[in-house]
Amino acid sequence: MKNNIIKVGVFYDGNYFFHVSNYYYRAHQRRQRLSIHGIHEYVKHKIAEFENVDKRYVSIIDAHYFRGRLSATEAKERDALFNERSFDQVLIRERVNAHYLPLSAGGEKGVDVWLALEAYELAMYKQFDVLVLLAGDGDFIPLVKKLNSIDTRVMVLGWDFKLEDNNHIIRETNTSSALLEEASYPMLMHKIVDEAEGEELELVEKIFIESRNVDITDIPETTSESIDGTGVVKYINKALKDGCGYGFIARANEDDDIYFYYTDLENTDLELLKVGDPVEFTVGSNDRGICARNVRIIKE
Repeated sequence: MKNNIIKVGVFYDGNYFFHVSNYYYRAHQRRQRLSIHGIHEYVKHKIAEFENVDKRYVSIIDAHYFRGRLSATEAKERDALFNERSFDQVLIRERVNAHYLPLSAGGEKGVDVWLALEAYELAMYKQFDVLVLLAGDGDFIPLVKKLNSIDTRVMVLGWDFKLEDNNHIIRETNTSSALLEEASYPMLMHKIVDEAEGEELELVEKIFIESRNVDITDIPETTSESIDGTGVVKYINKALKDGCGYGFIARANEDDDIYFYYTDLENTDLELLKVGDPVEFTVGSNDRGICARNVRIIKE
């Protein structure tokens, strides 16, 4: 019996992927980021299952990542260049082609259009059997309909979740139900992740970057501030009433920024603190979770 290769193309809405990854790292009990490599392994397993073939005959022949991007000057001002370059290395390692559009008002919509055009053109040219779309916007419905018309089956990986942003505003993300209805293989990933058992759980574990095992119950409350940290001030909000404010510190050797409240500043005050100031702090917690305490400017 002859087995034909199932040719797969994977397309990432980068902004969507970024928010989903942040949700699992910051707000979900997993405290893990999404893994590009793991997602590719997961979709190959699921496509093999849905197409009733051995996983060996499922091949991701093309992968593309689309996102709006800050200018070099803005990225430097926000101390984002290192993180951007680090993620670029991940994409290169996993052979994912990155497509960036200058970020501006309406920039993300421009990215959506670019993704849709590239996806359809490449599906025609490379004759994908299955196209995997990591996106949740209903704007992609015309793309999925077009792909269906050329006999390319579509798998949509969608998540519904709520996440508090840096300004402490709750942002809700929902995958378009109409988009899922158009897909051959609709995947409500938030449910799959939370409800997986047995073999399915083993597959789900692969889509996350393995984290360091830390049991927070082993850390007594009275010593929670004994862990030292250093970094640079990345963001400051001085616009709250009565001189109140807060900010975020980009930590050395850590992917995630840490929050601080103005009352935890020790050798300066909020009005004098500037973005880019080097600081040292102890790691503690408040009602919002982990935060920086005893924040001190490192003086030369």
